[in-house]
Amino acid sequence: MDNFTMSMPTEVLFGQEMTKNLSDMIKKYNGSRVLIVYGGGSVKKTGIYDMVTDHLKENGIFYKELAGVKPNPRISSVREGIKIIRENKLDFILAVGGGSVIDASKGMAAGSTYDGDPWDFYLRKAKLEKSPLPIGVILTLAATGSEMNGGSVVSNDETERKLPFRHPMLKPKFSILDPTFPFSLPKFHTAAGITDIMAHVFEQYFSPTDSAYLSNRLAEAIMKTCIHYAPKVMENPFDYEARANILWSGTLALNELLTYGKVTDWATHLIEHEISAIYDISHGAGLAILFPNWMKFVLDEDNVNKFIEFAKNVWDVNTKGKTELDIALESIERTREFFDFLEMPSSLTEVGIDDSRLEEMADKAIIFGDLGGFKKLGKEDVLEILKMSL
Repeated sequence: MDNFTMSMPTEVLFGQEMTKNLSDMIKKYNGSRVLIVYGGGSVKKTGIYDMVTDHLKENGIFYKELAGVKPNPRISSVREGIKIIRENKLDFILAVGGGSVIDASKGMAAGSTYDGDPWDFYLRKAKLEKSPLPIGVILTLAATGSEMNGGSVVSNDETERKLPFRHPMLKPKFSILDPTFPFSLPKFHTAAGITDIMAHVFEQYFSPTDSAYLSNRLAEAIMKTCIHYAPKVMENPFDYEARANILWSGTLALNELLTYGKVTDWATHLIEHEISAIYDISHGAGLAILFPNWMKFVLDEDNVNKFIEFAKNVWDVNTKGKTELDIALESIERTREFFDFLEMPSSLTEVGIDDSRLEEMADKAIIFGDLGGFKKLGKEDVLEILKMSL
């Protein structure tokens, strides 16, 4: 294993009715004037919004709100949130939603103590030097793991870019995870979230670090949990056990636990960012399209053993009488079949994307250098994966 420093400062309150602790948690971090950030209104339909606002009122906490944060959150929402924070002298951000709401909130937290445009952080033109506003989370969707990490991904409609920014100070102070909150999710969002969780694990599992045995077993446990519970939650969205296990899997998949002591990849995520930046497709859908093709492209005799491990330990592939290559390819096919079961798209054409901008996307994907830790990818490699995905 490689050397590492571990820090997981986010407090997690997991289970039913844990929102009763909300005001105490906000006050614990000296919050008294709160910006509530949420998305397209589903939190109002489900009653989560009223639950949160009634609780804040009863406990004497002032709040303003920013609604309408979109999937693939826009830098325009970040700028609007910063404006509200400054005009009202707010001191805490409460993100109520999934990864898009949390990621946008992190941009607001960083930008609220920065004199320039918050997009500078995503362009790597600025560093987070002042302490950001503290963030709390009420999670409504199992997917991104943003509720326990310091990462933020935001899109810019003007430049058609979707870029990541991360800093340890952006980790939420607390996150409330109630498995009943995703009960009302549409089937597609549940499926896309599970896909995103699996993709996060892939990015950390497929690593050139051979000695991270414990990390690999943890990764396999999370993947097998998603595979086990996906049929249950797709059949019955009110299955508490299934929702709870998938919700916790999403958090563990990207709270940095799986990164410790090893090199990770992230090439597929960065390629997908270029697709959804231009075409605004669901991140989970984009990952479902790309990942099996990335696997086929990077597979070679030097790393085939990793795919065999994946085949045996995750997919329970029967290896008797099969060549190493056959076993590896079967693991990739099983991955595609799982995404098909979730009714995720399998090609760019299926979501209305043609070949007209593939080269542009490949150029943008490597703007900060070659991609990947498992196997390095240059522009031509990225372009080939995109062509395979048509």
